[in-house]
Amino acid sequence: MNKTQIITILAAIGLFGLLFLGFDTKPQKQKDLEKSRSFNAELTSGQALLKNAKEGLSSSDLNEVSLLESQTNAENDSLKAEFLKELSGRWYELQRPDIAGYYAEQVAELENSEESWAISGTTFSLCLQRMQREDQVDFCKRRAISSFENAISLSPENMTHQVNLAMVFANNPPQEQPMKGIQMLLALNRKAPENVLVLKTLARFGMQTNQFEKALGRLQKAKAQAPEDKELDCLLAKAHQGLGNAAEAARFQSLCEK
Repeated sequence: MNKTQIITILAAIGLFGLLFLGFDTKPQKQKDLEKSRSFNAELTSGQALLKNAKEGLSSSDLNEVSLLESQTNAENDSLKAEFLKELSGRWYELQRPDIAGYYAEQVAELENSEESWAISGTTFSLCLQRMQREDQVDFCKRRAISSFENAISLSPENMTHQVNLAMVFANNPPQEQPMKGIQMLLALNRKAPENVLVLKTLARFGMQTNQFEKALGRLQKAKAQAPEDKELDCLLAKAHQGLGNAAEAARFQSLCEK
């Protein structure tokens, strides 16, 4: 996956621990065991999804993918990681973010860096937005969670990974804890009340449930912290529109479109 593809993937998530802040205080050994059990309970495997994806390829695309696969047998880990990135990027171009994530996760396992785990998690999050089949959604959700957890463990102070993890739960709520994602975001807001990303994310969810007044307050607070953030202008336009403030909605929409 080249630099442009990485930037595209990181931007496309649209954001818009230590599974943190009281949500997870389990020892690492217990978390590793639970992760293993979780993957064992998956509806499908990466290999099964890969087989299915290949069946839908043209002969030229299949030949290209097969060539890239053969190069991932390199003994040097750095070289192998580069070929895996190319393979991940190619599958992303082929509109299969589940397979792109499958290979991005292998890169992260080799490199074990904050950036590589974040890219893995973001790619699986894109899969959750775009894939429809139950087995694909289940596969990508479990791996998005584990990838962001790994990124957080390597960089617990980076709020973006924590927000992205919360977004996975908020957009794909566990049946037994339907409010888990929102609770995680609220906990982050208590920890860092001025954080613009957290405020924007909470405002988005608020507007989805017609809580425009509360969303407006959060967006105004974020705007005070980041006056040049154009995305905030767009969100403020939507919040004012929801409240019936036509003049303010038009003003911020104009700023949004500049």
